Amino acid sequence: MTNALTRAAAWLGGAAFAGSLAYCAWFFLVTLRHPAPWTGVAPAARAVAVDVGLFALFAAPHSLLARPGLKSRIAALVGETRERPLYVWSASLLLALTCAAWQPIPGTLWHVAGPAAWLLAALEIAGVLLTVVAARVIDPLELAGIRQLDQPQARAPIQARGPYRLVRHPIYLGWMLIVFAAPQMTMNRLLFAAISSGYLVVAIPWEERSLVRTFGEEYAAYQRQVRWRVVPGIY
Repeated sequence: MTNALTRAAAWLGGAAFAGSLAYCAWFFLVTLRHPAPWTGVAPAARAVAVDVGLFALFAAPHSLLARPGLKSRIAALVGETRERPLYVWSASLLLALTCAAWQPIPGTLWHVAGPAAWLLAALEIAGVLLTVVAARVIDPLELAGIRQLDQPQARAPIQARGPYRLVRHPIYLGWMLIVFAAPQMTMNRLLFAAISSGYLVVAIPWEERSLVRTFGEEYAAYQRQVRWRVVPGIY
């Protein structure tokens, strides 16, 4: 039986996971809405470099700790039921740190109103709905590391229903709709959108290689069934 401390840590990690996502949403919608004043090229370039470094600080452990070999070694050290909560805690804290330490940069690329703004807002809402529906299909409790408390060896099946019949990574598509369809696109928002989406695009092949190693022909058949990774007709 999983002890009470491990269970509490897992549930608190799930809360931290939800909280970091909520904070990230607030950060994008509110904080990044306000560009920094222009003070010269050098300060702006330094802020961009810091922000890229911050996101790399989040992205590198987030990807490396998800690799099967490293996951197995960590599980051998801390136990099967503690590996996923540890990953969730580290990813949540690093995402919150990235948002909290972000350096604002100047400039606004566009700020539309009227019908164009309503269209972009509709795309953002579509992205939110797509993300929520896709997350429900694959079980949020498993994502948060809570389901594994009672079934550490259980392996969720490949999902080929709902939005997963359209693209193989609908949560990533939802994210890109949210961050790129902002009616007011400050350079802050554009940098965050570009870095985060670029990271997802680069990480997908690694993630899918891990899925093929884990699920074998089952995932390979899914790849043949659903051709597009994120954007239908493009990627």
